[in-house]
Order: sequence, then C-alpha cells, then structure tokens
Amino acid sequence: MKKIIFILAFVFVVIAIVGILSLFNKKSAVPVVNPAENTTTSRNGSGTQTNLPTTDFKNISYDIEGQRILLKNGLAESASKETTRYFSNEVRADLNGDGSEDVAVILSQESSGSGIFYYIAVALNINGEYRSTNSIFLGDRIATRTTEFRNGQIIVNYTDRKPDEPMSAEPSVGVSKYFKVTAGQLVETTS
Repeated sequence: MKKIIFILAFVFVVIAIVGILSLFNKKSAVPVVNPAENTTTSRNGSGTQTNLPTTDFKNISYDIEGQRILLKNGLAESASKETTRYFSNEVRADLNGDGSEDVAVILSQESSGSGIFYYIAVALNINGEYRSTNSIFLGDRIATRTTEFRNGQIIVNYTDRKPDEPMSAEPSVGVSKYFKVTAGQLVETTS
C-alpha cells in the first residue's frame, strides 16, 4: 500500500514540475505598452508594427438610433428596461485603411416589447483607443449567421422573413448586406 502511495506521489510531483516548466518556456503573448504613446504594439503577419488598442470594444459607447449607449462588458441596461448588448459575430480587420486593426460588431437591442433589433457598428482603432462609428439597423428578430471582411467590404449574412410573413415566423430567407467605413462613418454599399 505504501508503494502505491509513493508511486502516485512521485507521478504527481513529475506532472507538477512539467507543468511549471512549460509555463516558463512559452513565449509571452502579452503585448508591450508604450507609455509615451499609450498604445500597444504587436507584429502582424507581414512583420510590420500595428497599434493594438488599450481599450476594449465591449466597453465603449455606440450610437444607436440617435442615442449614445455605453456598454460595460458588452452590456448596457437603461432605467426604461432597454437592454443593449454585444451580440458577437465580430470581424477584425483594418476596416478604414489606416493600418490598424478595427472591429465590426453586431449589437442587439430589446425592451419590454417583443422585438429584438440588430445593428452593425464598427469600433475604429484611433491612436490605440476604440471609437465607434454610427450603427446601421439590420432587422428585427433576424438570425445572424456570419460577419466577414472581403474586398474592402464588411459583409453581414443573416436570415430574415419574407415581406408578407408575420414576425412570429422563423427567419428563412438568406440576406447579405455590405458595408464599408468612409471618412469615419459606416455606410451600406451594394455588392
């Protein structure tokens, strides 16, 4: 019995040592903050420097239907029980052509009614801090699928209802909408 306990203790110690050593051998993935510029730099795939934001796009204000809404950890709740949240399906790319990585996000907004309204917005990386563009309405109770960046355009794919279907019907019609950032504003484009 003592031999089994000794073997188990030995195995545990070896596993612990290997785990600790593996932590020290990994290269640090933590970006370095340059205090003089308050920006973080990282090398992208081409070996050039890009500014990484020191703010989080889930913790900035977004403009939705003329209201400025501050998200905290991707969520905002108003006194009138209106809830706005980061919905996911983000795409990260240089969306405005300035060499910095920006983020296109889908936001949802709901209140005491039955609607869940979806918007697209962009968090632009301006000098190492995210700042939002305007948002554009996508639809009510849609089913988002993907968000991508291709050929200079943000593409949002989702399903919606036919024009004559009630809102209670399941979304079944595929829709793709195209957007781009022009002069700091998000605009809808044609494919």
